[in-house]
Amino acid sequence: MSDDRTETGDQGPGDRPPQPKQPRSFWKELPILIGIALVLALLIKTFLVQAFSIPSDSMQNTLQQGDRVLVDKLTPWFGSEPERGEVVVFHDPDNWLAGEPTPDPNALQKVLSWIGLMPSAEEKDLIKRVVGVGGDTVECKGTGPLTVNGMALNEPYVYPGNTPCSQDDQGGQFKVEVPEGHIWVMGDHRQNSRDSRYNRADKNDGMVPVDKVVGRAVVIAWPVNRWTNLPVPDTFDQPGLQASASSAALSAAPQGLALVGAVPLVLWRRRRIGAEEG
Repeated sequence: MSDDRTETGDQGPGDRPPQPKQPRSFWKELPILIGIALVLALLIKTFLVQAFSIPSDSMQNTLQQGDRVLVDKLTPWFGSEPERGEVVVFHDPDNWLAGEPTPDPNALQKVLSWIGLMPSAEEKDLIKRVVGVGGDTVECKGTGPLTVNGMALNEPYVYPGNTPCSQDDQGGQFKVEVPEGHIWVMGDHRQNSRDSRYNRADKNDGMVPVDKVVGRAVVIAWPVNRWTNLPVPDTFDQPGLQASASSAALSAAPQGLALVGAVPLVLWRRRRIGAEEG
């Protein structure tokens, strides 16, 4: 039986060779890549890390005016609260920044702040060191030393020439008990920091509610010649100043989540091995 198809006839669907896909041009993919990058940057800013600029000299010499720090915003999502010795960024608790000038950013600065590469001009945030947490008694007499729960702190991070305690009648001499859910903060430049000591007339008696804390400053990212991390000083590890049992449990939360996540993998592996042996 002869083949009805001619040499020039149409081929059937099964005879047509596959046509290679033409790759998209770079310029067509560029808007997609930019969109993905912006979404990722926004997610990182919201849940993981955000950059903040140091606006004053209140944390010298640990932080200099103009430094850019990266703030860990992830840990608080696991329920962890600030601990003694940490440098934290927090929203203005009760008009601490009243009267301070508000910057007027340009369009580029607004975009960079939206994606987290610059701090937002609309948000009034401060940065200080946590000295006391809920349940602590913090006291300053004379020129110091500063004591927490009766234990004297050795504070090499205090600005050279400053005394740990300020001798004045505006708040430099004090003895406070920090309520649960709050922290007591102080600047490292003790004689040039309007911190918890000088805001005791506010509704929180100078304390910062934990829910106002944005996160912990973990590293100086800019300028390049000042790259360094911001660890908790050893003085906060001395006996009598250990974090409470609840804080220790919260700090273990990420490890606990990792363990829970590993359970399905272990069960799947055991089932697979059992099937192979069967």
